[in-house]
Order: sequence, then C-alpha cells, then structure tokens
Amino acid sequence: MIHMKNITKSYQMGKQQVHALRGIDLTIADGEFVAIMGPSGSGKSTLMNLIGCLDAPSGGMYTLDGIDVSRMNDHEQARIRNRRIGFVFQQFNLLPRTTALKQVALPLMYAGMGRAERFQRAGEALAAVGLSDRLDHRPDELSGGQQQRVAIARALAPRPNIILADEPTGALDTASGEEILRIFSELHAQGMTVVVITHDQDVARHAQRIIWIRDGLVVSDDYQDRPAAEGDGAKPVLSPAQGAG
Repeated sequence: MIHMKNITKSYQMGKQQVHALRGIDLTIADGEFVAIMGPSGSGKSTLMNLIGCLDAPSGGMYTLDGIDVSRMNDHEQARIRNRRIGFVFQQFNLLPRTTALKQVALPLMYAGMGRAERFQRAGEALAAVGLSDRLDHRPDELSGGQQQRVAIARALAPRPNIILADEPTGALDTASGEEILRIFSELHAQGMTVVVITHDQDVARHAQRIIWIRDGLVVSDDYQDRPAAEGDGAKPVLSPAQGAG
C-alpha cells in the first residue's frame, strides 16, 4: 500500500536549510494498523504530510497503492488524497453552524456526488460510528468524543483505502479517546489501512506495529502483540457493502 525508498525532505528557513527527513525507507502493507511515534522535531509530522500527499518529498520515491506520487503536482496529489485517504486530526475542524449530516456530506459534494447519494453515504458513515441519533446536531450540541466521531465519519464517507490520523485523541478525555481508538481497531479488523501519528504510547499500543522516528530517520520498527480491542467481533464499523474501495 505505502512504499517509501530513501525519502528526504528539506526546507529553507532563511539562510538555513533544515533536513526534516534524511532518507526514510518505509513499507506499510494493505490492512495494517501502524503507529508512527517520535519526539517533537523528529520528522513524524513531515512524514505524515508526505504519506497523505499533502506535500512532496525533496528526494526518493514514494508509491501509494502502486502509483508513484513522489513527482506529482498539487492537482494530481489532491486527486489521490480525495480518492484514497481519509484524514482525522487532533482538532475536529467542524463547521460551527453545520449539522453532523451536512458536515460529513460536504466533501462528497466537492467530489461531484449527487445530493441523494451523498446524504445517504453521510448517514451510513455516521451510523457506522454510532451517531445515527445525532444527524441534526451541530458541534456545540455534541461532546468532544462525538465531534471526533463526526470527523471520522467525514473521513470514511468517500470510502478511502487509508485512514491517516494525526494525534486523534489529543483533545479528548481518556474514555472518549478509548472509544475513538476502538473505532480505529474495528476499521483495521475489517481490512482498512490505519496510520496514526502520535507521541502517546497508550495510543500506540492499540496498533499492531510501532515505527519510531528520530532526527529524520526510522530508528525502530517493531510488531507487537495486541489484545483484541473491546468490541472486536461486534457489529462492523463498515459493512462489506460499505467498505473501502
């Protein structure tokens, strides 16, 4: 699914060149649940931007699902993002006066989908994260955990191949954070590729694999035994008919 070979990324800051990534070799298979960890300044956020096609590398090769994206222009990267990657961020990035249903349907409108289909998909995605009774609620009528579930539904509605989450529990209390991680674990159990960027080892322990980044390099890449998430074997977050494709 994700294959990086000798990826570098440098920035010019005034007269100084900053080498954020110094030669990353990384492969993430289809259906893996991976946590990428590292201290501040390690390069993990830069790596997330490259994986998510939000930025292009300075050097090296990056193929996503067999497609070489390392030399794509902004427009081509945007097409890949919209079709293959669902983003979840620490801040929920919800529109304050917009209902949950319309929040989730909005990206589908930008993708050119008809009204009936996009609202059907939005309703299905919200039901999948347990919010079928909150379709008409605005963000100020939802808890923090519910707002993040709306954000996850928005990421799921286009039916991406990959969920890319940046500190997804950072703004939540422990119980709400565990609920979000349970959803990610269920998505992984259904075959979706989930990549979480985090500094929190309690978050990382939900993944099957932890990659450590330091000084722009991969310094550790370990698989771990992961206990079954609470709710594994329960009703799927997405049914096979709704799954990523």
